[in-house]
Amino acid sequence: MRNVFEIRHPLVQHHLARLRDRDTGPAEFRRLLQRLSALLAYEATQDLVLQDTTVQTPLAPARGRVVRQRIGVVPILRAGLGMVDPIVNLIPDAEVWHLGFYRDEKTLQPIEYYRKLPQGDPVDVSLVLDPMLATGGSAVAALEAVHAWGVKTVKLLAMLASPEGVRRVHQQFPDMQLYVCAIDERLNEHGFILPGLGDAGDRMFNARAAS
Repeated sequence: MRNVFEIRHPLVQHHLARLRDRDTGPAEFRRLLQRLSALLAYEATQDLVLQDTTVQTPLAPARGRVVRQRIGVVPILRAGLGMVDPIVNLIPDAEVWHLGFYRDEKTLQPIEYYRKLPQGDPVDVSLVLDPMLATGGSAVAALEAVHAWGVKTVKLLAMLASPEGVRRVHQQFPDMQLYVCAIDERLNEHGFILPGLGDAGDRMFNARAAS
C-alpha cells in the first residue's frame, strides 16, 4: 500500500519481540518502546529538507548541512508520551504539542479530552505518535486536528497496526506516510490488535491493576 512503511530492520524485529512478551515489565517495556521510537523516527525523517552551513572545527572551517524545517512532535495521550523523549533527543529543536483521546468502550469511537496546538503558524513537518494503530479512530481524529492546524507534511509513527486501522487511515489520508514496526493479523471484538502486545499505556505506566 502506497505510503505505508513496515520497518523490517533486524533491530526493530529484535526489540519488538521483547516488547510483545507479556513477561516484559514496565521499566523494560518503556526502554524498548524508546529504542523502537528512535528507529522509527530515523526512517521517517530521511526526507527532511536541509540547508548548507559552515561551522568552525578546532582546526578549520567545515561545510555541513542542517535541518531547515520546523518539526512538530505530536503524541496522542497517554501512550504516545512514551515515544517523545527519544525523538526529541534526535531532533532537539523539535516542538512538542499534545492531543488527548480516550476510546468509548461501547462504540469504540474516540472522544477528545485535550488539545494543545497553537493557533496559526504551523510547523513544516509533524510526527504524530501513538504506539497502537488499532481501529484508527484516534489516529484519524489526531490527523484531522493537525491538518486543520495547517501542517502540510504529516507522518504517523506507531509500534503496531491492524490491517483495519491501516486501511481506515489510508482511506482518509492517502498521501500521508505511515511508519510502523509491524502490521498484525486483525482486531478482536473489543478493538484490540491481535496478536498485539496488550494495552501499551497500561504496560508502560504499570496501570494494569487499576484498569
